[in-house]
Amino acid sequence: MERLSFTYPARQAVARRVHVGVVGSGDLEVLLEPSNDAQAHVAVTTSVDGFGTVWQHVLDRFFTRFDAAAAIEINDFGATPGMVLLRLEQAAEALRA
Repeated sequence: MERLSFTYPARQAVARRVHVGVVGSGDLEVLLEPSNDAQAHVAVTTSVDGFGTVWQHVLDRFFTRFDAAAAIEINDFGATPGMVLLRLEQAAEALRA
């Protein structure tokens, strides 16, 4: 089990909480809520050790399009980078709904 944390600049406020996905075989959940400051804070708990650089690349890509001040918790059970990006995009879309 590995825990990673990342911080990104943000310009927009998040108005509510969002939950997408489930923790299970090869999947993950994303919990998103308003941040207390003008940054996005991401906390990742993953069952797969040693992939911090991959997480960094996936999150860097996501945050080129998402600039909301959010506290994001990701609970991972071996999801692929594509699935991680999909769940993050689903969370962002749920905020707009």
